[in-house]
Amino acid sequence: MGRASNAGPGSCEEFDADVILIGGGIMSATLGSMLAVLQPDWRIILLERATGLATESSGPWNNAGTGHSGFCELNYMPDPADGRKASTVARQFHLSRQWWAHLVRKGLLSPDTFVHATPHMDVVFGRRDIAYLRKRFETLTSDPLFDGLAYTEDPATISEWAPLMVEGRAHDEPMAATRHPGGTDVDFGALTEGLTRIVTDAGGQILLEHEVRSLRRSPDGAWVVGGRTRGGRFELRGRRVFVGAGGMALRLLQRARLPEIRGYAVLPVGAAFFRCSAPGVVARHEAKVYGQAEIGAPPMSVPHLDRRFVDGTGHLMFGPYATFSTKLLKGGRLTDFITTLRWHNLHVIAAALIQNLSLMRYLLGELAARPRKKFAKLQRFYPTADINQWDLVPAGQRAQLVTPDRRRIGVLQQGTELVVGGGGTIAGLLGASPGASTAVPIMLDLLQRCFPVQWQASWSAIVNEAIPGHEPDTDWDDSTVNESATSTASALQLDSKVNLPGVLGWGRR
Repeated sequence: MGRASNAGPGSCEEFDADVILIGGGIMSATLGSMLAVLQPDWRIILLERATGLATESSGPWNNAGTGHSGFCELNYMPDPADGRKASTVARQFHLSRQWWAHLVRKGLLSPDTFVHATPHMDVVFGRRDIAYLRKRFETLTSDPLFDGLAYTEDPATISEWAPLMVEGRAHDEPMAATRHPGGTDVDFGALTEGLTRIVTDAGGQILLEHEVRSLRRSPDGAWVVGGRTRGGRFELRGRRVFVGAGGMALRLLQRARLPEIRGYAVLPVGAAFFRCSAPGVVARHEAKVYGQAEIGAPPMSVPHLDRRFVDGTGHLMFGPYATFSTKLLKGGRLTDFITTLRWHNLHVIAAALIQNLSLMRYLLGELAARPRKKFAKLQRFYPTADINQWDLVPAGQRAQLVTPDRRRIGVLQQGTELVVGGGGTIAGLLGASPGASTAVPIMLDLLQRCFPVQWQASWSAIVNEAIPGHEPDTDWDDSTVNESATSTASALQLDSKVNLPGVLGWGRR
């Protein structure tokens, strides 16, 4: 393989790449697109073990494609009076959309291939959950990020928003709903492919069927990435490495012997969805509707009935339903989980399991449930659903993050965590949802921590233009908010369906 130029940071030794990206999903694609724009003379190599890109969690049938904005995810607010988590996620997703819009304006990305305007809703039943949703609505409407959020307890209004949710339901059943017109449906698989084209157009290389098995640092500071490919074995030298390998990220960081991940662990969590592609049914549901999770259910198991667009065609998905496997990737091996066990994380896993016994009971109940019982959960959302129009399909495999904690020993985490080591020369991303939606702010954090010299010299100015207001201490006034929302929505071609300021959840009308 040819050698890269010496334009990147580090010693004057020859390298195969300035940056090696491990994993062909949305995280590596996002970082690759940023580096291709910020430093187009650098050589980037992306390694993917599968035969194609975005075959794991980034694939459209392996995630809900919600574009997590906090509009409908009730698990972000277990306390309806505390909207900090929902506000943080909404702000992060706004930054992601700003980056996509910047790429669209530069002619590097086509929005109609991956993003569609889709209202986000919550629907709950029973007096307790109605009181919760009402309080949540009151909390969020004081935040300009959620301007445009509407609330109702009127079945007729809910029927206008989501008719399938009301038809066939008892007239006296209490229910309530919130709706935001500025939600989106995102095909992260198509987005991944679009972002990686930016990398290859800038001279980068995508190597499929390259499974990384070893990761070590040589005496001269280079990272040596080795593994297997169809033609035998490969070995590459890179100045910097990013591990965006989903469920296998922890295993690779362990092989790199990073002290920063000592005590970290992951637990495999699988899922399945019911999918309907009947045009007559799909055409009558134009929203993503979330409900309350069952007691003990993990955060990623909040039930939702989603309108999806994949390859230009509409579908409905409902779920998720928990499945179990010791694989950490959908296309992984049954030994995946075992290979991540170390003496220093066994007690962390044990502590997390003991503290989440209700989760264990929930998972066991899910695994024992028959298909008819699973379908009954869908009928709670859509009472007249016909089982003959729905297929149960496997979704992605997740690696739920467990982190060491001094007081509780081990904590099961919601979300993702960026780990940086080797003096900023290697980084990896651990955890699951809402990772894809927050890929851009995660990578902004990585750029500043791993490339401080380049960030200060020139990159920050470019990023400030592309993603105005990305710094945490930015003071947004209403005029700035509305200008940003309008320009971003226009670039992503979402303005024809919903009001411009509301589409990004920013600004007051």
